[in-house]
Amino acid sequence: MIRVITAFAVLMLATAVQAQTVSLPKGVDPQHAVVLDTNKGRIVIALRTDLAPKHAARIERLAREGFYDNVPFHRVIDGFMAQTGDGEFGNGTGGSKYPDLPAEFSNVPFKRGMVGMARTSDPNSANSQFFIMFAPAPSLDGQYTVVGEVVSGMNVVDKIKKGSPARNGAVSDPDKIVRMQVAADMK
Repeated sequence: MIRVITAFAVLMLATAVQAQTVSLPKGVDPQHAVVLDTNKGRIVIALRTDLAPKHAARIERLAREGFYDNVPFHRVIDGFMAQTGDGEFGNGTGGSKYPDLPAEFSNVPFKRGMVGMARTSDPNSANSQFFIMFAPAPSLDGQYTVVGEVVSGMNVVDKIKKGSPARNGAVSDPDKIVRMQVAADMK
């Protein structure tokens, strides 16, 4: 009887550990991928360290510090993008305790699923906030830092509550990132 209970406990523990791991698409480096567990489901983003090494490192660092946990998608414009990452105030006016980053612009286009760093009118003002594209936006190309791409969960991104067009996409009672982790840390 004790062996049966012990075997059952080991099986349950293995199942719990397995449930925490994430299956990444082939070729995605778990050291440079983040997993966003939202109230709508899971989104996996492969960070583009080849294009924006400083921005990718910032997102990884903040994810490891728990900065993005319980952070809302505060600005969501249907047909354009969903913005999040203000772990300071949650309304799009805050950043992290770290200094702003210099721009790392590239010629990679902002198409559906691309992740860019939000900033002010100053090109060198990105800090912690980022956005996920619902559709292509050529007007952003070369003007914002491409930091990653959704490799799993665009169906979840599509479900994020949209904001009011009259309020520039501001969302009342917004959806949230419940927890955000670097994929390699989920073992």
